[in-house]
Amino acid sequence: MKYRKIDLELIVFSDESDAVVAELNSAIDRLEEKHTIFGGLIETIPVEHSGERRKSALRHVLDAGGTATSAVKLAAQKVAGAYKKVI
Repeated sequence: MKYRKIDLELIVFSDESDAVVAELNSAIDRLEEKHTIFGGLIETIPVEHSGERRKSALRHVLDAGGTATSAVKLAAQKVAGAYKKVI
């Protein structure tokens, strides 16, 4: 039988870490009701954040969609302007 290890890394505010760990344990307990889970642990390690917030993949996709929409609108305006000049 094959197994697969799932790693998950989260960074939260240090004062909220205990609550997050408690909720994760609760969620894992609910998962164990439907799925077989072998072992595992939740480990907390203090880290220093650079202070710079990074965009999520979803934010990048939404921004790209906005850029594409703007480009299509601009192209439509250019085509409409050229069409008017031809007529």
